[in-house]
Amino acid sequence: MLAVALAMDCFTVSIVSGVIVRRWLWAMILRMAFLFGLFQAVMPLIGWLTTNHFSEQLEAIDHWIAFGLLAFLGGKMIRESFSDEEEQQFNPKNLRTQLVLAVATSIDALAIGISFACTGYRAFAQIAYPLLIIGLVSFMFSFVGYRLGVRFGKSIARKLKPELLGGIILIVIGIKILLTHLLA
Repeated sequence: MLAVALAMDCFTVSIVSGVIVRRWLWAMILRMAFLFGLFQAVMPLIGWLTTNHFSEQLEAIDHWIAFGLLAFLGGKMIRESFSDEEEQQFNPKNLRTQLVLAVATSIDALAIGISFACTGYRAFAQIAYPLLIIGLVSFMFSFVGYRLGVRFGKSIARKLKPELLGGIILIVIGIKILLTHLLA
């Protein structure tokens, strides 16, 4: 569920990219999907590495930190799903644009890495599999999102509200973490 929630931004950006480009460009979409998957997997690792060194001092409040981060990010995604901002003009075929989009869509994943450290993931071996799943799901969602954008155009993005679903999933995961610690 976490991987799906994190992939929603990639999915949304890929749909918009498909709408803008309006044709299937293998090299472009494979590069974009790879970059999205890579950054979605690397950002939690960075968050985990920077937090892991002092997480033992935070054990008394770690569940509140994880809940707060996930609730904040989920709320932000839900709020953004209802905004009526005009689409920004960008060229999704450009490598630089793809890198900026990959970083921008993976910022939320940085906080997930912090929550990994705060919820007891101490060794890299413990987070390697979740990172791999996050990266693969983001790759697949990006690939499928682009295809949907090309095929169905703007109407699909309005109907799905992928950021709304992603935000709800993040909040539910945060509540689960909080309740698990409070009721244990």
